[in-house]
Amino acid sequence: MRVKILRQQSPVSEPYWQTFSYDGPGDKSVAAMLDDLNYADDLYDIEGNKAEVISWECSCLQGMCGGCAMVISGHLALACETFLRDLPQDEITLEPLRKFPTVSDLLVDRSIIFENLQRANAYIEAYQPTDAKEHEHQYLAAKCLKCGLCLEVCPNYSKGQKFYGAEFANDAYLIASRSAEHKENIQREYEEHFAKGCSKSLACEDICPMKIPTLASMAKLNRRKKF
Repeated sequence: MRVKILRQQSPVSEPYWQTFSYDGPGDKSVAAMLDDLNYADDLYDIEGNKAEVISWECSCLQGMCGGCAMVISGHLALACETFLRDLPQDEITLEPLRKFPTVSDLLVDRSIIFENLQRANAYIEAYQPTDAKEHEHQYLAAKCLKCGLCLEVCPNYSKGQKFYGAEFANDAYLIASRSAEHKENIQREYEEHFAKGCSKSLACEDICPMKIPTLASMAKLNRRKKF
């Protein structure tokens, strides 16, 4: 199997393609394959050129941290949950997410997600007990990994814009439903930084590795809107 990776040595350098050969078993994940390539005594590309270690991010390798989100053969996915047996057997391509600054190779800077939450003062502070009927959806919304896949696929999200994306909508719901002090503030922030810009393509729901029903979060917040 040929593994073609879009590489970039630094945030300011030009990206380039480099291809490697991999003959490991098909039951391994893309994340495990990257580990195998990196942990070899020496890494050489398919032309015999010595290569630098491939940069990518991971923590849990169990689909729980979201760090290994990338573009795998044209599809957005977590590398730890994508298996070689389900990919083309002749050649696969790996690229970093495009809507975040590239740090190196497949490693991107997703700090904008957390910066937007800070700008919106999105925190609970004093907790307010909620109706038990909200518990199930609160649990689902809280599963967000902050992996960035929903922003990558969203037709409305672009860097530097006021629209914060689906992960913000789910966090806004959690705060509006659980905070004793920030309900009104987060409702305003939701309307300004999500509701005004969302075209409801629901690509975010389709791509979410945790299958968070963002539309339900939107509906619950929209019902709170003051006209």
